[in-house]
Amino acid sequence: MREAKNTDNPLPTVCSDDCQLHMNAADPMMCAEQKRRREGEMQALYDIARVLSERSGQQQTLTEILKVLEERLTMKRGTVMLLDGDKTELFVAATANHATGDTAASYKPGEGVTGYVMTTGQSIIVPSIANEPRFCDRIHDRSGESLEDVSFICVPITVGSTPVGTLAVDITQESLKFLDEAERCLTIVASMIGYDVRSRRLKQEQAQALQDENLRLRDALEEKFRPENIVGNSRLMREVYVKIKRVAASDTTVLIRGETGTGKELIATAIHYASARANGPFVRVNCAQLSENLLESELFGHEVGAFTGAINQRIGRIEEAQGGTLFLDEIGEFYPSLQVKILRVLQEREFERVGSNETIKANVRIIAATNRDLEQAVQNSQMRQDFYYRINVFPIVLPPLRERRDDILLLANHFAQTYARQMDKQIKRISTPAINAMMSYHWPGNVRELENCVEHAVLLADDGVICAHNLPPTLEMPEAPGQSQTGTFEAQVDALERDLISDALKTCKGNAAAAARQLGITPRIIRYKIKKLDIDLDSFSYPAK
Repeated sequence: MREAKNTDNPLPTVCSDDCQLHMNAADPMMCAEQKRRREGEMQALYDIARVLSERSGQQQTLTEILKVLEERLTMKRGTVMLLDGDKTELFVAATANHATGDTAASYKPGEGVTGYVMTTGQSIIVPSIANEPRFCDRIHDRSGESLEDVSFICVPITVGSTPVGTLAVDITQESLKFLDEAERCLTIVASMIGYDVRSRRLKQEQAQALQDENLRLRDALEEKFRPENIVGNSRLMREVYVKIKRVAASDTTVLIRGETGTGKELIATAIHYASARANGPFVRVNCAQLSENLLESELFGHEVGAFTGAINQRIGRIEEAQGGTLFLDEIGEFYPSLQVKILRVLQEREFERVGSNETIKANVRIIAATNRDLEQAVQNSQMRQDFYYRINVFPIVLPPLRERRDDILLLANHFAQTYARQMDKQIKRISTPAINAMMSYHWPGNVRELENCVEHAVLLADDGVICAHNLPPTLEMPEAPGQSQTGTFEAQVDALERDLISDALKTCKGNAAAAARQLGITPRIIRYKIKKLDIDLDSFSYPAK
């Protein structure tokens, strides 16, 4: 066995007329043989380039290349081996003879001649495989031939400077004098295969990256909008979750009611992604933002020339939501003249574009939301009674934040971590005075206002702690029982102890023994202090989810 020498010009050099080889009587015959073989090499390279340009499957492309080598250059038992995904062993990617080839065979780097080429990145020429002890003869059946008469050439397939596989062929020993030229030709072919492998792997990585990104985005949407991920564990919110679960499986029209900022759109989205229409579109329309004519065109679409300025056909939101869910926010602001048309969509599941007589079927589920008193609107003739009854099939009422105070701390922690990640800050905890301030506030803006306040506090927070003075001025810091800014020394000491114990209890989630260990005191002392300072131990315990 001998390693082939590297050369900057892998293409064989054509003999000149005054070549030293012509000094012998056999020279004309030798040059004729070289010329024939070089013409075969050039034709083989042309055919291989054509095969690569067709961009078939990798195995089919490699097999066709090996067939070209067999037909044009009389090489036999061509084999392409590539590293597996873990880069632990070489597997058979293609062979020229599938009838006798063991495509399940493999080599580890450094094993046999093939593994040695893979490890060193150097080509190897074996003049006689019978005399090479490292030749494993693992893939092809050579039982019908004398191994002394078979030569073996193996060259590395590289991507850049990194070996990723090998190309190997058998050559009969009668062509021994042309082994060097055959090795140089195979090196060119291996470089062409390496470029193809790199191109395919790059496309595969890009496709996999896109697929992973799509899955990640889909998982993020499902994680964000599924009911169990809505922050809040109060009794009123648990009742809302039960309703979401029951109504999501059907196409029943849902009316979500609640004050501004309670999360009506979040509930609508959760219903959509928990339903059979989850793969369909979720289309939102705010009925209070558009005028009557614009809202009609927005919902139903229009034809060319339906009104002044309608120069193009437009698909409406109802048609856009086919197969999915249409969310009508602020349905209480719906114009009476449009209520009849949307009522037809609710009852008959059909509509026409503005300026068209063509009836279109509406395969949509409608979820509506409002913060208005619809019963009063019916009495004031601002809403049709039949429209009210048709839209109010399955009502879900969201409680205001002031009625679900058990969720304030959970929501505050959730928003604090969310905005800490966005701002690349570390928030360890919310101080007890800040918690007291949030618990005492009446939250007219509900969850949306709480979110804005926490964002404001995270922006101003230092040392990983949200303090009361980080909150907006609208939140007044309540004075704790027995605490006074101008109180006695004993009152101020009690206030400090209350804050220290409250912070420890919050960190330990209401576990008094763990809080005592954190503070370096005994459980008996902390229980005495909790009772003396009138600390509500249950308020620091997280309810089970």
